[in-house]
Amino acid sequence: MAASMSIQGLGKDFGRFTALQDVSFEVPEGAIFGLLGPNGAGKTTLFSIAAGFLSASRGRVEVLGTDVREISALRGRYSMLPQDAAFQGGIPVIEQLVMFARLNGFSYDEAEAKAIEALELVGLGDVARRNARALSHGMMKRVALCQAFLGSPELMLLDEPTAGLDPENARGIRELVRGMRGQRTVVISSHNLREIQELCDHAAILHEGKLEACASMDELTSSGTLVRITLGEPLTDAAAADLQALPQVASLERTGPMDFNLQLDIESGDQKDEALKSINKCLIGTHDLVPRSLNEGASLERRFLEITGGLYDGSSSS
Repeated sequence: MAASMSIQGLGKDFGRFTALQDVSFEVPEGAIFGLLGPNGAGKTTLFSIAAGFLSASRGRVEVLGTDVREISALRGRYSMLPQDAAFQGGIPVIEQLVMFARLNGFSYDEAEAKAIEALELVGLGDVARRNARALSHGMMKRVALCQAFLGSPELMLLDEPTAGLDPENARGIRELVRGMRGQRTVVISSHNLREIQELCDHAAILHEGKLEACASMDELTSSGTLVRITLGEPLTDAAAADLQALPQVASLERTGPMDFNLQLDIESGDQKDEALKSINKCLIGTHDLVPRSLNEGASLERRFLEITGGLYDGSSSS
């Protein structure tokens, strides 16, 4: 599969501090790709180099076949949403978006059309003539997203695109990004691991400036002996005890009042089928607890914690 972004031997030093050390991976064309890591892992530094804001100390980044040191050649094909993108409070948002589009090489009329189209895309077509200071935080976050959506960029970098949004607005942004799969390449940096697992088909995990894992989401979360269950009501102590007493269950880990993981002690697919039947019989038949979801495989959060030694600083459930 062709790569929209290729990072080879990337390193960045700030004096004696090494923020990135020999990082190499590729982002497949058309993928929704997650970039993960604890604070200080090097995510923002990598994004800044990829966007042309910083120069690498070693190695190179190629975007759409072009070295980012020649980033002007990618004008209109490549976009980025910084985490703290800001707008001038007293200027209508349409004028500011038109300016960004003009910087991408569009004529004024084209830029205005692209800005209106981007606002419609995020559901804010009616705020075009309003000043930025008159908008709520959630509206401003969606307006900021318009910077990345102007025109039809082939590759988009989104840094914490749903941070600070209420659940409904965050869901809308996720649906918008999900609809781009296969049409554009989207790289998302986020602390929301559940969101990344839901959205992304590939991910890379950085830790202390080094690449610790890069694979498809299926490969990162594959585990034939782990079952993740969410109930419609809290798991009772009696039900937990009965589940742990099942011969196919090696251990039970509570991950929330209504969420838990079961590690199975099985060797074949037939044994897994029998184990799932026993689990459902125990929950539904014995304790009248109906699973809202039952998923096989490890959660991305679990894999993340294994790789980073438990230094998780975000929220997978937000």
